[in-house]
Amino acid sequence: MQHESMFTPEQIEEQKRAMYERLSPRRRRFVDRIGYENWDPYQAPFDPIDIRTDVLGLTTHNLLSRYLATLPAEPDPDYKQTLSEFMVLLVMNVEKVRPILEFSDWYNARLQERGISIKPKRSARAGKPQE
Repeated sequence: MQHESMFTPEQIEEQKRAMYERLSPRRRRFVDRIGYENWDPYQAPFDPIDIRTDVLGLTTHNLLSRYLATLPAEPDPDYKQTLSEFMVLLVMNVEKVRPILEFSDWYNARLQERGISIKPKRSARAGKPQE
């Protein structure tokens, strides 16, 4: 917290108490639930999702556009929406989606062992470079 160097701990606590007293009843209940001592009214906000990046340094938009460019045909809107939602989860918390990624790797290996492919058969993007 940057403000600590400019103010004494007593001044910071005084400001925090004053902010707490001015909170709406609904917001005050939230602070009470997490505990006043755990509440940091100076906490920096999260980055907007459109600038957060994954472990590769790619945003959700980057990931989605790069993946879509590798597909043989333009997917339907539901497919793209599902991917978009997944990309947000991936960028926000890779641990949340790690089980899905691991299962997908395992399942894909089982399909390959049996010579089964679930990829689209037709190619509407013939001639488009693959990444």
